[in-house]
Amino acid sequence: MISRIAQRLAILLVAVTGSTACARFTARIHDVTTDTEDPPVFVDVLPLRTGARNSATYGGTRVAARQRASYPDIAPVDLVLTPAAAAAKALVVVSEMGWALVAADSTAGRIEATATTRVFRFKDDVVIRVRPRGDGSRIDVRSASRIGNSDLGKNAERIREFSRRLRALEKL
Repeated sequence: MISRIAQRLAILLVAVTGSTACARFTARIHDVTTDTEDPPVFVDVLPLRTGARNSATYGGTRVAARQRASYPDIAPVDLVLTPAAAAAKALVVVSEMGWALVAADSTAGRIEATATTRVFRFKDDVVIRVRPRGDGSRIDVRSASRIGNSDLGKNAERIREFSRRLRALEKL
């Protein structure tokens, strides 16, 4: 019994220490988007964010500058698919990633979901915007934590993984 408690305390200590060390190397932001000038807007997840410490309103130029400095690779996904086909593929990725789908509004070209982190079970909200672009579609993603000044890079990681999976599905 005591050894299990000691083991859990040791794991917790390592996790907290690791998180603190990781925070030194990541941007102190909790909201990451592929479009810092016109970020996708949360609509349907807003009732779920009641009481959240972080606002659902994007932080503007200050946050955008920090994001560009720390995550210069975060960019929109351009697909050679119609917006309807791109949205359908995006919904597949949302499901594959285990996010809880909140809404899918095909008229607005918006998908909203909630991702839950593994260890601490934090809730982060994701909005995906699909727009026509030339002969295809442009997909923008925004991932924002409900609590915390820094997400320790989790939102950028989530957007990268979503983008990678979506590009892979485009070819199928």
